[in-house]
Amino acid sequence: MAKTPPKKKEPAVKQEKKPAKPEEPEKEGFRGIVRIAGKDIKGQVPLRRALMNVRGIGQSLAVPIASVLSSELGIAPDTKVGELDDAKIEKIDAILFNLHNYPAIPKFMLNRKADRLEGSDKHVIMNDLLFAVREDVESEKKLYTWKGYRHSYGQKVRGQKTRNTGRTGMAVGVLRKAIIAQQAAAAKPGEAAGAGKPSAAAPGIAAKPTEVKGAPAAKGAPVAKTAAPAAAKPAGKPAEKK
Repeated sequence: MAKTPPKKKEPAVKQEKKPAKPEEPEKEGFRGIVRIAGKDIKGQVPLRRALMNVRGIGQSLAVPIASVLSSELGIAPDTKVGELDDAKIEKIDAILFNLHNYPAIPKFMLNRKADRLEGSDKHVIMNDLLFAVREDVESEKKLYTWKGYRHSYGQKVRGQKTRNTGRTGMAVGVLRKAIIAQQAAAAKPGEAAGAGKPSAAAPGIAAKPTEVKGAPAAKGAPVAKTAAPAAAKPAGKPAEKK
């Protein structure tokens, strides 16, 4: 059968790069870094996305907050943060730290519903949120509830299984390798020091006791066989008298 000639590779078609969108010229007074609620945010970020950088505000909560800011301050959600002046940023901070006072934000989105100390619904952000969570954990430990018990021992709290995950401490394999390495390092200098000396008796084989002349043999000890004394030679015949 005639062999079919190999197919020629077609040259790769170069994909044309799409032209980049022209950057919009920045307005006068545009700032590269803006601090909102104690968090540094880049000035090119839109306001709705910038709110998600604040601790305690997620993707779902950022939508009603942006609507509150647009209704109260007249700021569009797509406005870049770097275009805001200091007066507007101060007003934004005041709203963010008092979200529970605005009915446009639903109650189920607040993170401190029926607060244990005040008894009212409120929403805390940034360092206040960290402090509130820490106080909740410490109160659970003092009451010695099941959650507090699990917190104090560093275990999972919400009913997860700990058979495969959630282990703490060093791994067994790593610890065993370290012990073997220490034993090998400790054995090497001992071998060098013992060179040139008579080897000790192997374990399990008792050394032969040294025999002392005249000492009584111990009970049950095997009696060593000794050679019998040589018999005296008979005296020769007396010489005859002449």
